[in-house]
Amino acid sequence: MTTGFFDGISPAKFVGDGEGTEFDYRHYNPDEMVMGKRMEDHLRFAIAYWHSFAWEGGDPFGGATFERPWHPQDNQSRAKLKADVAFEMFDIIGQPYYCWHDADIRLEGDTFAQSLRNFEEIIDYFGEKMSSRNIKLLWGTANMFSHRRWMSGASTNPDPDVFAYSAATVKTCMDATQKLGGENYVLWGGREGYETLLNTDMGRELDHMGRFLNMVVEYKHKIGFKGTILVEPKPQEPSKHQYDYDAATCYGFLQKYGLENEVKLNLEQGHAILAGHGFEHEIATAAALGVFGSIDMNRNDYQSGWDTDQFPNNVPEVALAYYHILKAGGFTTGGTNFDAKLRRQSLDAADLIAAHTGAMDICARGLKAAAAMIEDGELEDALQERYSGWDDPAAKAMLDSDFDSIFEKVVSGDIAPEPRSGKQERLENIVNRFV
Repeated sequence: MTTGFFDGISPAKFVGDGEGTEFDYRHYNPDEMVMGKRMEDHLRFAIAYWHSFAWEGGDPFGGATFERPWHPQDNQSRAKLKADVAFEMFDIIGQPYYCWHDADIRLEGDTFAQSLRNFEEIIDYFGEKMSSRNIKLLWGTANMFSHRRWMSGASTNPDPDVFAYSAATVKTCMDATQKLGGENYVLWGGREGYETLLNTDMGRELDHMGRFLNMVVEYKHKIGFKGTILVEPKPQEPSKHQYDYDAATCYGFLQKYGLENEVKLNLEQGHAILAGHGFEHEIATAAALGVFGSIDMNRNDYQSGWDTDQFPNNVPEVALAYYHILKAGGFTTGGTNFDAKLRRQSLDAADLIAAHTGAMDICARGLKAAAAMIEDGELEDALQERYSGWDDPAAKAMLDSDFDSIFEKVVSGDIAPEPRSGKQERLENIVNRFV
């Protein structure tokens, strides 16, 4: 028995240059070897439950546009119907992973205990569906930003009862992630920030947030969770200012609270743009600091001032992202989660399938271009040549010396550096050969 929601749509398959439906893959071939590794194992695609199934098509200026059989999620039967449809879509698309928030998948109860019973019922339902399929949980997380209880934050809330509610919520989500074999656990602090400093004790809020994250790590070790704890940076929206602004800010926070060896980052393209960065900047920063973990793949509309969460369609952008991911050694427990949603005018079930298969093709093209750039080696050779002066023993020794000794060397040697070209346009031309 099927729900019938995707009637007439067959499972997507790789056809390459051959004939196929609009939903088939032209570039994503799970078994294609790229740099000695299967493409599926490089990309580790996941579908986001919240955008694909929980979201109803609203925006800040208008209500729901999607009329799905499981909307609104006002009882557990509809929550199970939503799960039925979700796993039917997973069967069609054939991606190896999916992700959820607790609020995406269960009915909100009148009490915490009732919400927990509803949550555990759906987790068991997921487990049954996963047992007959080759699909895994990339990560679970808690929605601590939508309900009115979170309006002043979760771990940073001025009310200790909300902190307690947050801790209990994350515990249940970590337990569920562990039960389903999840490979990571993510925290995104959408309300962990402020609207105005007039009512904000920033030092106290940061300390509480740091202690909360330490509790998460402590609980991870207590239950023997083998996955990675991930924090997701974003500069603002819904808060005016969020404490996990970008990769560099998060690393400073992790260092301050002794977590830099315990927590890594889940980076999102749209969030990078809101922070004034490129996606590759955030990936390269996290990699350089040793905290790269996973990515949310999407894009923003560059003419809009908010996080539009569109599906990726720009191969050069995606290729540069995967170029830095491959240079950093690729994913370990992380992957490529499509934190992306349909446009509110894209109403059909077919739109949902096409958005994901098209995005997977874009990522496959980007990955292959990134691998080709690495195997070609010209970009890396140019980079090494630019810094080759630092390979000289005298240059290395200078880093272990002091100002006085460097001063004497400059004066006695009459050092007068001449600038050298950065060759930016020539390097961009190299990239353009591959994308």
